[in-house]
Amino acid sequence: MTISGGFSMLCVVTVISPAGKSQQAEASARVSIHAAGGRIEEHHAFDRPFAEDIVFSGLDPRTARAAIEADARDFDIVVQPAAAPRQKRLMVADMDSTIIGQECIDELADYAGRKAEIAAITEAAMRGELDFESALDARVAALAGLEAKAIEQALAERIRLNPGARTLLATLKAHGCRTVLVSGGFTSFTETVAQRAGFDRQVANHLEIVDARLLGTVRKPIVDSATKRRVLLEEREALGLAADSTLAIGDGANDIPMLEEAGLGIAFHAKPRTAAAADAHLRLSDLSAILWAMGLPRARWRKR
Repeated sequence: MTISGGFSMLCVVTVISPAGKSQQAEASARVSIHAAGGRIEEHHAFDRPFAEDIVFSGLDPRTARAAIEADARDFDIVVQPAAAPRQKRLMVADMDSTIIGQECIDELADYAGRKAEIAAITEAAMRGELDFESALDARVAALAGLEAKAIEQALAERIRLNPGARTLLATLKAHGCRTVLVSGGFTSFTETVAQRAGFDRQVANHLEIVDARLLGTVRKPIVDSATKRRVLLEEREALGLAADSTLAIGDGANDIPMLEEAGLGIAFHAKPRTAAAADAHLRLSDLSAILWAMGLPRARWRKR
């Protein structure tokens, strides 16, 4: 997100306390803002004891985030320009280790007896240490010959939505937000996950399967970081939205371009490089905390 207007702009920080201690979190954030040279303008305890807003001036969002997070031991924060629309009209989200708690390819590799080997490559790729396409090809090649029924087995036995995912999607839908799941993983998983969570659309790679066994190849071109960014831009244009009406969520290095392109890019329990590139990093909270960042108290949340 590109910030203009320098230090004169008003910003809002949402302090989020999963432990139900938002008053203490707000007090800590207030001290950090003052110490960094900011000025408190307003305070809204809109969903105490879990979430509160502080409107401030004198600091840009990045500076304020760094100052507050330095002392944020037990709470999360999201800092945004106060003029930006809080309730987004488009959300684009990563799947593995974001909407779900697992890396699907690692779980498939376990059925092939090669999880430790493949998981190490996945971890390095998500940290941005490897070329994504080469790393994907190497991992998929290791699955050659695996029975395709392992996909259904993994979906039934291992793949689980992260806490808060269903509430997040149901609430966004109720408030008119379009939701897209875009993954460097596989349609064999995203189709089911998108249905379970409630996404409007899913985009992912296609594993090539012949005679009920994985060939060890994926259809080209692959869904990579550039694809994720392009999907966000295409969806934004189709809806006629300004950039600040969009939200992206992810955890890995291949999510960085879409996080940077979105009006609000949120890293979720993310790798260090991704956390640094995003506008905010949810370290402690579950996915429903994004609704507090959008200014929605629990009374306006929907369950599914």
